[in-house]
Parts: sequence; structure tokens; C-alpha cells
Amino acid sequence: MAILIVETGMPPGDIPQRCGSTAQWFLDALNEIGKRGDIVRPYLGEALPVPTSVSGAIITGSWSMVTDHEEWSEKTAEWIRQALVFDIPLFGVCYGHQLMAYALGGEVGENPEGGEKGTFTITLTEKGRNNLLLDGFPLQFPAYLFHEQSVLTPPSGCDVLGFSEKDPYQILRYGNSAFSVQFHPEFTADILRAACENGKVIPHDGTVANETVWPRRLLHNFCRIVEDIG
Repeated sequence: MAILIVETGMPPGDIPQRCGSTAQWFLDALNEIGKRGDIVRPYLGEALPVPTSVSGAIITGSWSMVTDHEEWSEKTAEWIRQALVFDIPLFGVCYGHQLMAYALGGEVGENPEGGEKGTFTITLTEKGRNNLLLDGFPLQFPAYLFHEQSVLTPPSGCDVLGFSEKDPYQILRYGNSAFSVQFHPEFTADILRAACENGKVIPHDGTVANETVWPRRLLHNFCRIVEDIG
């Protein structure tokens, strides 16, 4: 059972040569637990499939901005709304996290606390500690982040499962099987390092910690939810 990977852009500069494409990062993460992925690239004009033909989908990160309202992005937002009508499992990451929130009526914009680039601590809420996606997780865990914009106001009716010091909406849950995260469970230390170097920024603590265990497990848990539903 393949999971659809909705790729929302290519990394800039020499990142693809050093680390591969955005979609490839997710394929590599899925391969760790024997899962397959099919890729669609709406930013290149590729048509998104009928939502009911999909067992589950991941909406990737991007160097674009949701607030630019590009045509392909608006079409993807409409596709997200249609998919959730049919309770299709969705998992948004960074841009995908913001796009899901925007598509469902939330507000996205520049984070007044500033962007997060580096390794940051994610803290679970009470609802997060009692959600199947995060079963067995510690109260706090490190995650890789690389973003300027954030979800400023989440959609009505969604649950906040996790937050960071600068961003109160790091993990959101919509309905039964749709989730989104601001951090990057698909990142490795090399990917984060390449992103920082391309943007000529220094990670907030000056280093890139080699720690992806819990974010990666979260992504894998979503894949298992898709399999269970299917």
C-alpha cells in the first residue's frame, strides 16, 4: 500500500545535489519501515489524484510561502478540503502543516517570535499525551525545524498536540486521522545542515544535533495508521 507524497517544491541551491529532493527524503524515511510512496508534484502542474483513490497522503515542506497563494498551492488546499470530507488520512509537514491549517480556516503568517532554524524542543499537550499518534512518546523531545512562517491561529475544532517555546502550534490534529507538524520528521542532520548553509544561517544553538528518533517515529506511526485504516 503506497502513500501519496504531495511534493510542494524542490530545495534551493545545491541542496538537491547534496541531499536529494524533498520527496526523496520522505521515500527514504518510509523505506525504513518497508513502506512505499507515490509522488505527485502540483507545483510542476501535475494533477492531484481523486482523493478517494488515495489510502493516505503526506504534504511536504517547501521553500515557498503559503501566504503567496500560488495557483498550485490553492488547488492543493482545495484538494485537502476534499480529502478530509472523506476522512482520508493526511500528514502535513512544515509548508504542508501551514497549508492544511490555512485550507481549513486557520491563519498563517510570519511568526512574531521569529523563525526556528535548528534543533528545538517539542512539548506535548495533555491531548498529545493521550493520542495514538504519539503513544509511548516522552513529554518532550528534540526535533529539526527550518521555517519563517507559522500557523498563527489554528482552524476551529482541531486539537493542539504539541508546542515549542516560540510556536504554540507545532502538532495539530484534524478529525480522526489527519495530522500536521511544523517540524521536519523527514530531515536528517545532513539535510538540516545543508539548509542552514544554503540560507547562510547559524542554527539557534550553533550546532546540529544528531537526533531524529522521536520525530521519525511519529511519521512512521502515521504510516501505520494509514495501513490500519486501509
